Amino acid sequence: MFTVTRADGYQLSTDPDRLDLDRVHAWLATDAYWALGRERETVARAFAGSIGFGVYRPGDGQQVAVARVVTDRATFAWLCDVYVDRAERGRGLGTWLAGGVRDHLAELGVRRILLATLDAHGVYGKLGFQPVAADRYMELDQRVTPVTGKDQGPDPHLTVDG
Repeated sequence: MFTVTRADGYQLSTDPDRLDLDRVHAWLATDAYWALGRERETVARAFAGSIGFGVYRPGDGQQVAVARVVTDRATFAWLCDVYVDRAERGRGLGTWLAGGVRDHLAELGVRRILLATLDAHGVYGKLGFQPVAADRYMELDQRVTPVTGKDQGPDPHLTVDG
C-alpha cells in the first residue's frame, strides 16, 4: 500500500478499504463527462480490478478526490477516472494526485503511463505528460456497432452445432 501526506494534511492512499465508492460513483456518474450515467456496479468492478487512489481531507478524513490506474504493475499503466470534488478544487490536489500516481508507478517499475483528457492538459503537462504520436495508437471501441452488422444486444444467444 502507498500512502503519503502533504504538508497541509491532505493524504493520498491506495488503501482500497478507504475508498468511498458511493461517493466516487456519484462524482463519476453525475459530473464526469467521460462516465456520465455509469452504473454503481461498474464503478465497483472497475476499481476492484485496478489500483484506486484516494485523496482524503485533513481533520475529518473525508475523500475529496480519486484516480484509478489499470496496470500490469510492471511495464504499462492507464490513468483514468481522475476526479477532484468541486468544493476542493483550486488547492492543487489534481496535480498532487496525478504526481503521486506517477511516483508510485515509477516505484513499481512502470515506465509508460497513458491517459486521455479533454480539458486538463495543463495539469498533466506539469508532471511530464506529453501528447502521443497519434499514428502509433489504435482503439477498439466496442460500444459501436460491429462491422459484421450482427446485433450485440444485452442477451445474445449462442448456438453450437455438432
